[in-house]
Amino acid sequence: MSKTPDYVKYAAGIVPSERQIKWQETEFYAFVHFGMNTFTDSEWGSGNEDVDLFSPDELDCRQWAKLCKLAGMKGMILTAKHHDGFCLWQTEYTDHSVKSSKWRDGKGDVVAECAAACREFGLKFGIYVSPWDRHEDSYGEGKKYDEFFINQLKELCSNYGELFCVWFDGACGVGAGGKKQAYDWQSYYDVVRELQPGAVISISGPDVRWCGNEMGVGRSSEWSVVPYYHCVHYAEQAANDPSLTKPPKKINPTALDLGSRSVIKDCNKLIWYPAEVDVSLRKGWFYHPSDEYTVKTLQKLMNIYYDSVGANANLLLNISPMPSGKMHERDIDALLSMGAQLEIDFNENLAEDSVMTDNRHLDEEHTGQHILNDDPDSYWHSGDDPEGSELVLDIGDEYDIDKVVLGEHIATGQQIEKYALYAMVDGKWKKLEKGTVIGYKRICRFKEIRVRYFKLVIEQARCFATISKFECY
Repeated sequence: MSKTPDYVKYAAGIVPSERQIKWQETEFYAFVHFGMNTFTDSEWGSGNEDVDLFSPDELDCRQWAKLCKLAGMKGMILTAKHHDGFCLWQTEYTDHSVKSSKWRDGKGDVVAECAAACREFGLKFGIYVSPWDRHEDSYGEGKKYDEFFINQLKELCSNYGELFCVWFDGACGVGAGGKKQAYDWQSYYDVVRELQPGAVISISGPDVRWCGNEMGVGRSSEWSVVPYYHCVHYAEQAANDPSLTKPPKKINPTALDLGSRSVIKDCNKLIWYPAEVDVSLRKGWFYHPSDEYTVKTLQKLMNIYYDSVGANANLLLNISPMPSGKMHERDIDALLSMGAQLEIDFNENLAEDSVMTDNRHLDEEHTGQHILNDDPDSYWHSGDDPEGSELVLDIGDEYDIDKVVLGEHIATGQQIEKYALYAMVDGKWKKLEKGTVIGYKRICRFKEIRVRYFKLVIEQARCFATISKFECY
């Protein structure tokens, strides 16, 4: 057994927080872009819009939530405030909100209705709130604006029940008189941690990383353990810490490799920072009548799903309600079709009640058979000699199968670096897939074969290897 380098041992010891694990288990959820831009046919508003333009006379958040549920999603994130500064809740800190509009006599609250609808349909609820506010006069005035933003953030984190996510983007425009705001991110994070300790802070935050594009394209090797400088929070902290490796002059969020041995070798601070793939069902993020024929096809949506959820990332799929407050028929059809296809693709796990053997394990509590029960904390563990480990699954009879779902026990870290999946065909092992990252979930797809036996070989791992998921469809 070759000696494991110290930097690899360090990477093997980086583990997710409980909130990050719960977020990863959410897998697939909706972004809902709805607000003033919906009524002005724009993507970025000016902040000078007439509040009475906001008039969703048929607002139906229950329809949104029901559609998300039927599409196979587990949560919803609402744009409570976009860059135009118009607030979809009864905020005390600005008049640029629903309380000043004629809609429902100024008593409506979209955030409250969304939160209630999510609870009714068993979805997690989260909020997007833009730090950039093009309406607020104090924007660009430092502490004064930070206090304004924190007050609004406290409202959202206090009045709408449990949140699973607070989503910040990094948009930072110029305010009146050329003023630019230096966001006090740490104070924003402190509010979320105090009031919503179970919520991940995403994108411009320390918990969840942007995949680097808005096209729904994930990496084939999507590492969860990456150098600290991919997170603005940790990068800012490091600026005053001479003991940390200096970040590169140019950090590329679209780089194909963020976490292999060659990338992490020269960085002395690593973080658990998993990826989220965000993409819109339509061309734009807000509803535009001209986007009617840009609704993604079922094939496109399924490919995005397999390249994100199936490749160790979560999928945030944006939906865009119409000015009426309801979803367009084309969008409804796309979401229902996707949900139906997911039901078909994952209808019955043929690995249930099967037999799993291994050629090594840590102890009797971590044998291969422990993969196949329903307990997420029951898993196979290789022990400290992972390379060359084999797991053999006997389904008991031959079935037509075209997908195998694998998953590591991420609470103990991301360990597997190379793996190969085989099936027994005509008495010989046929290689179906060879890859690097498994992580929380890896969906291996291949041409349908009639098969009884599968074998997973761990070719390279960090300090040990774990598998907690092995499913066949």
